[in-house]
Amino acid sequence: MNRGIRGATTVTRNDEQEIMQETLRLLEEMVKRNDLHPEYISNIWITMTQDLDAAFPAKAIRQLEGWDLVPLMCSVEIPVKGSLPRCIRFMVQVNTEKSQSEIKHVYLNEAKRLRPDLSESGVQP
Repeated sequence: MNRGIRGATTVTRNDEQEIMQETLRLLEEMVKRNDLHPEYISNIWITMTQDLDAAFPAKAIRQLEGWDLVPLMCSVEIPVKGSLPRCIRFMVQVNTEKSQSEIKHVYLNEAKRLRPDLSESGVQP
């Protein structure tokens, strides 16, 4: 069965190093909380808000051992007025036997405001 796992984080500035670091931090948390292995990931869709253009987040993931064959796609998030700035979002599609309720979505930094019910301080373990 294929399930989607959502994740999001923010950076403080449009800086290549910070974008790469936060991308890896988000992925590492998603992997840890969901016991993910690259072999079972069908693809990762990555979006960034329009105020971020210093780096491709996929570049950071491609440098990880075992992740070079995972299909990655970067795109620009829809520019909705008043939306959260400097935000990186993931949609990880994974082949798993876990139920929808067992999936652990990850929201870090200011992105916790997007889904407080699913952030570390929310109801989800």
